[in-house]
Amino acid sequence: MPVWQRIYEEINDPDFVLICAAQDTGGEAAAGPIFDAAKPTYVQVVDENHLVSSAFNFVNVPSAAWIDEEGSIVRIDEGTYSKVHELGAGDQTIAFGTDVYGPALKDWVANGAQSKHVESAATVVGNIRKHSTDQQKADAAFCLGNLFRRHGLGDKADLYWELAAKLNPDSVNFIRQNLTLSEEGSAGEQFRAMRDNFERAGKDYYRPINIET
Repeated sequence: MPVWQRIYEEINDPDFVLICAAQDTGGEAAAGPIFDAAKPTYVQVVDENHLVSSAFNFVNVPSAAWIDEEGSIVRIDEGTYSKVHELGAGDQTIAFGTDVYGPALKDWVANGAQSKHVESAATVVGNIRKHSTDQQKADAAFCLGNLFRRHGLGDKADLYWELAAKLNPDSVNFIRQNLTLSEEGSAGEQFRAMRDNFERAGKDYYRPINIET
């Protein structure tokens, strides 16, 4: 988030609105301290039910959509890290992210529809993942699980979370959210095993970014 704050300040355009939605069932208690520490001046939203990811059918976070002044989506559904990051140390180091996304975003804000990074309507439509019936059921089950958890009904919460994962096993959002409740958290051994399984199976852990450097 500090890097996005720097990019936001460098863009410094009153017509550019950056909205960051934290997908976290822990709500303000979990996401608020992270926002507070970063001291962002752009818009921050805590999305307990992952409604943003469900609406755009993002498989993982962080992902983004670029929406122009006419309300049209001109890019969507990519792994939108602001730079290359590393977690862990030694053999356990995980590198992820890219350094190309921030400059591409700046180019779009500066050049609008003339930016080489604006994609055609056909490309955008092709990149929007279609919702299957099971995915829609999974989203509803996930929200029900969150509701029961907020009311202290852990067994019912687990039942609906497990149903959501069964109906949409490819949702990294669901998997990582569940891992936040485990002892090792969302970036531990289970997470690395899940990521490796996705890569071996050729599943989209993220859709690759199609940005020329």
